[in-house]
Amino acid sequence: MAKQTVFVKEFTDGILDPNGKMLGPVKDGGTIIANTAPGCWGPMITPELKGGHEVTVPVYVEGAEVGDAIAIYIQSITPTSSVVASGNDITIDNNFNGDPFVAGKCPHCGIINPATELKGIGEDSVRCKNCNEDISPFKFTNGYTMAFDENKQVGITLSKEAAYEAAKNARDNMCIPDNSIQNPIVNFAPHHMAGNISRLRPFLGQLGTTPSKAIPDSHNAGDFGSFLIGAPHDYSFTEEELKKHKTDGHMDINRVRAGAILIAPVKVKGGGVYVGDAHAMQGDGEIAGHTADIAALVTLKVKVLKNLNIDGPILIPLEEDLPYLAKTISKREYKIALDLGKKWGVENFEKTAPISFIGTGVNLNQAIENGLQRAADVLDLSVPEVMNRATINGAIEIGRAPGTVTVTFLAPVDSLKKAGLYHIIKEHYGLYD
Repeated sequence: MAKQTVFVKEFTDGILDPNGKMLGPVKDGGTIIANTAPGCWGPMITPELKGGHEVTVPVYVEGAEVGDAIAIYIQSITPTSSVVASGNDITIDNNFNGDPFVAGKCPHCGIINPATELKGIGEDSVRCKNCNEDISPFKFTNGYTMAFDENKQVGITLSKEAAYEAAKNARDNMCIPDNSIQNPIVNFAPHHMAGNISRLRPFLGQLGTTPSKAIPDSHNAGDFGSFLIGAPHDYSFTEEELKKHKTDGHMDINRVRAGAILIAPVKVKGGGVYVGDAHAMQGDGEIAGHTADIAALVTLKVKVLKNLNIDGPILIPLEEDLPYLAKTISKREYKIALDLGKKWGVENFEKTAPISFIGTGVNLNQAIENGLQRAADVLDLSVPEVMNRATINGAIEIGRAPGTVTVTFLAPVDSLKKAGLYHIIKEHYGLYD
């Protein structure tokens, strides 16, 4: 029997598998509450995890069929970590087979995805359980340890002495959930950038639905997914397979935060909603490759949208997160347009509303092309028309380099209605007819 609320405290081994376990089912219109584990660096130094992240076990949504979509209302994201660590990375070639996120390898005994244990503090502390070899596939080029105030408003980066003190209780300071197997990155005690002050603005780096072929979680996107094409490990894809099966749940778009709505494609029965990789803050582009990964309590409401049949995610951001040109036309602005129309003999004005299509690809150019095409397909417009609208009524914004963007613009209400999207957008922004 479907439940009104599903509580999630279990994690995958890094692989999103359509034939794997799902929790629930949760009712259409129900709530998912998840205790998420930090993404990126912790899983990256834990070769036993096969995806580069550690996301929640997916939840089956009642009534979701292939070809539908699921509107995921992000009701809250509450950081629980008090100390985190992150930074720019370098890979250690001998410690992986083809892909350091997926196929960690012990350079001494040759085991793929070996179990590890921590010995001491610092970048050589992750050791193979079988032979005691230093085994982390990643090290820092420039890293930091950051502590948060009690109300999770401000973070400060720590000195070497303070970072080492925090590392003594790394797992507790990061508030890593009980069922998580990741090594705490705070144990590395990076300290290249002490004394920096930053604001917190938490968001979700991973949120979406289960792909229709088993895929490493951090690679469920067009940019990171390209690493799988012809890869020498168990999760090799062709280009066409990747395009067909991925759902682009790994976005790292800082506008995927509390109050926003993400509409995700359904490519397996039940959808399989999963979440993880919460971040404390991030500027557009995540240009360092990583940001401050946190554990968080996340509350989501889910609603099935029948027969929407989208290829990738659509974001309905908070109004304050919309680009200036994509904000809804106010009554004052509409009145000015009407008066101007009288002067020029223009009588009919289209009504518009904001929408944001997510595009991914090997690089930003391909991601933009993908986002434009997705918008054109869903709204039954030509790509050139979408380009014009995104230019004068919106913006292309970088989610993550190398290849995740949002194509945001004011779309014709008639097109939104035909696509079955206007009712959500109207309610979200409080639009008038």
